[in-house]
Amino acid sequence: MDTQFYMRQDAEISPAEAMMEHRPASLADLPAPDTKRWVVRRKAAVVNGVRSGLLTLEQACERYDLTVEEFLSWQRLIDEHGVRALRVTRLQEYR
Repeated sequence: MDTQFYMRQDAEISPAEAMMEHRPASLADLPAPDTKRWVVRRKAAVVNGVRSGLLTLEQACERYDLTVEEFLSWQRLIDEHGVRALRVTRLQEYR
């Protein structure tokens, strides 16, 4: 096994991008329903949960007290610019 290849590959993929590769298997893999601090990793997990069919858009919005527009903006940012666009400090660059 070529260790350098794997180290370089891992260095190029951020934890949030790695999260997009992970499909949550159960609701326990998702952020807690009372989440108040929305970091990139948690936003990506919720988008993955909906995309994988673990919960519906309506269930996600109700569970996390999100608006449909807010969730759809996370999804759009991921689709158009990648997971890094979910960072609050980057919003002006990607809108």
